Amino acid sequence: MSIHPSAVITPGAQVAASCTIGPFCTIGSEVVLGEDCTLISHVVLDGRTRIGARNVFHPFCSIGVSPQDLKYGGEPTLTEIGDDNTIRESVTISRGTVGGGGITRLGSNCLLMTCTHIGHDSQVGDYCILANAATLAGHVVIEDYATVGAFCPVHQGCSVGKYAFIGGGTIVTQDVLPFSKTSARRENKAFGVNSMGLERRGFSPERIRALQRAFRLLLVSKLNTTQALVKMREMDGEDVALLAAFIEHSHRGVIK
Repeated sequence: MSIHPSAVITPGAQVAASCTIGPFCTIGSEVVLGEDCTLISHVVLDGRTRIGARNVFHPFCSIGVSPQDLKYGGEPTLTEIGDDNTIRESVTISRGTVGGGGITRLGSNCLLMTCTHIGHDSQVGDYCILANAATLAGHVVIEDYATVGAFCPVHQGCSVGKYAFIGGGTIVTQDVLPFSKTSARRENKAFGVNSMGLERRGFSPERIRALQRAFRLLLVSKLNTTQALVKMREMDGEDVALLAAFIEHSHRGVIK
């Protein structure tokens, strides 16, 4: 194990021998750090935090810190992080709260850019990108392969669907449709299918065309959401079924 002399690893912490711990890092007594992780410098790992393998933490990250919730009273809640994540400068991830399920999760293969914040009890999936200063309030769900643009605050309790792309500077106060492009270019609206992102992820032209037909029902036709869902249920394909289920289970309503 490579540990800089200025680093502080509290007794009780479990740090894999393959990790590299840079200068002025602190690791709390209840932290479990997996294989081949790198803490570059000035990184804080705190609380009951479980971290997988091959994660890279850049300077001034604060991970597993107490939530920014006045109801929090020091309860032993959790933070979980998967494998192969890149966590850039000044990222903050708060541990969970008892009232919110008790755990904050980050999946695997994610990129969290500078000054990203993941609030308490939020759940972030795999292969997600959170750009500079994307800020998730408590209880937010970001599904797999979603991208949250720079300077995007996401309101408490909102969900962002799979493969969604949110343009920079968008204030998210309702759920973001999976597969969609959503932006505050004029006002918060969905602008159809994230076709380029889906192509990059290996979606066939047929799958994209099916989603485009479904989005036309939602966004362009004169049908209301309930009527559009009836038509969508008549369509084939798992992607359209996932889109319909997301709308049906939305608690805050969706951005159209």
